[in-house]
Amino acid sequence: MFTSASVIDEVHICPNCGQKMPCCQAPPIHVGDGLGWGSEYLFICLNDDCPLFVRGWQYCESEYGRCASYRYMELPGSKESNVMMVAGKNAFKGSIVNKKELAAQDKRQKKIAEAVAALAEAEATVAGTAGNFAPALYLSCEEAADREDRRRAMAILAKIAGPEVIDPLRNHKFRDPALEAEANLTIKTILERHYLRECPDCGELIKMQAKKCKHCGSELGDK
Repeated sequence: MFTSASVIDEVHICPNCGQKMPCCQAPPIHVGDGLGWGSEYLFICLNDDCPLFVRGWQYCESEYGRCASYRYMELPGSKESNVMMVAGKNAFKGSIVNKKELAAQDKRQKKIAEAVAALAEAEATVAGTAGNFAPALYLSCEEAADREDRRRAMAILAKIAGPEVIDPLRNHKFRDPALEAEANLTIKTILERHYLRECPDCGELIKMQAKKCKHCGSELGDK
């Protein structure tokens, strides 16, 4: 299995013009069969002087009555090739992938995988006892992680985490409203487990039975 960072290091040469082909993000749909390309990345010849591309305009006009041409492409990890119809010279030139960005993406995905693998140990921790909840906190706030893994992580936090996770959860901007609601429920469970509540005026944590906030001095009464 190829990692995204290793794919970009492959060298693919266009047999039509002899130019090195850049690695590009594959389009989601194969225009020929409506399915995917079988790869997240493709090596595509973007040389405007490539004979295939130059001749393709006249061919597409005469055969299909369309203003279009062809770009030669190969799949990573093989010499399996194909041609794809394009409507203009700039097609795919904006989808050339950046090696540093891919390496960062691989690193991020590896960290997510390690955190998911660590969840089983955290789930085995008896409720109310100390446990390693760092992977669960990381996944809860990692937008690139799987949704179900994040929900599983929040359930772990609700069971074993202390009040120190409240600020990271509260301050994270969740893209998914349902996960944000689950994070709020997790916070509520943690507070109740530690007999704490948040001051309605300053937001600091105080004892459940407190009548006055020790942080801001606000009289709580029945708040």
